[in-house]
Amino acid sequence: MLARRAMFGLLLPATAMAQLPPQQQPPPLPPLPAITLARGVTALPAGAWRVAFPPERELLEAGQRAALGRIGAVLNTGTAGRITLISSTSEGDDISTHRRLTLARARAVKAALIAGGLAETRIDIRALGRTEAARDAVDILTPTAPRG
Repeated sequence: MLARRAMFGLLLPATAMAQLPPQQQPPPLPPLPAITLARGVTALPAGAWRVAFPPERELLEAGQRAALGRIGAVLNTGTAGRITLISSTSEGDDISTHRRLTLARARAVKAALIAGGLAETRIDIRALGRTEAARDAVDILTPTAPRG
């Protein structure tokens, strides 16, 4: 029964997990190993990365693809749960164009993570279009990263 409760805990959102008694909460994931990153890929706090794109561009550079492949390999072996890609853009007025651009960027990042070994079924995409943050980037959030 204890194993079933621990497994059930992996399916609950973080807010529900905090409401479980301490003895029923699963142990935190171990820290992820250091990963060599490329220009345009930065580590964020709490198990997340940001991939920067030039304005109106959707393709990854070779160094970014390689770094994302390494991240995909680490996430495949070092984590359990869903990986979320949050894609946004900074400029322009056409909502449709920005949604398509952010979706294309997120798909490029997803393909690079999959090439590194991360299962396609573990990746969720949120293509936001233009946001107040005015960022041309895709954020990669691990299961332990705070969702904002």
